[in-house]
Amino acid sequence: MTRFASDLIRTLLRTEKGSRILSHRTYLFRVDKDATKPQIKQAVQELYKVKVTKVNTAIMAGRPKRVGARWGYRPGWKKAAVTLAEGSKIEGAI
Repeated sequence: MTRFASDLIRTLLRTEKGSRILSHRTYLFRVDKDATKPQIKQAVQELYKVKVTKVNTAIMAGRPKRVGARWGYRPGWKKAAVTLAEGSKIEGAI
């Protein structure tokens, strides 16, 4: 099955940590849980027209959530830290 870049990259994370690491040309993305590093690299290059040098991923575990008297879990998700080549930048990231 062919996967589109827009299916792999869910959203650009605009967090405090994400803003802090922008000085290192690193951007945080919420990605599909089954996406691999090469797929993420290709998708970011295709969507944002930039050169990617490195991709690091992390699985974020689901957290407990209480609704009334019942407890459950929020679903887990995958985060990717994408480092761009020198001189590349994603417009409108902040």
